[in-house]
Amino acid sequence: MLQKQLLRHLAVEMSKPPAPSKKKSLGYYNKANPTGTGAKAGGGMSQKGVNKYKKDNPGSKLKTAVTTPPSKLDPNSKAAKRRKSFCARSKGWTGERGKAARRRWNC
Repeated sequence: MLQKQLLRHLAVEMSKPPAPSKKKSLGYYNKANPTGTGAKAGGGMSQKGVNKYKKDNPGSKLKTAVTTPPSKLDPNSKAAKRRKSFCARSKGWTGERGKAARRRWNC
């Protein structure tokens, strides 16, 4: 019985397409801009990069950053909640790209 389960598991694993390598998406990240804020800060994936990732990973729900200023967002909107969640998760990011991403999201 255990052997059948193992064989079934291996058959499922082998039928999955291989995960895309990181090299495939390297050119689709925005460059970090130390002086920019909002969309000009960089530090995240461009729309082109997100589209490529979605093509390589069907069913993915990846989205670009919420770059709208917080004052212009309805506090109960999905975008505002995504922004708030991202800012809470990324508080400890201290690298150049992390700081740029936090500026991009207006954290």
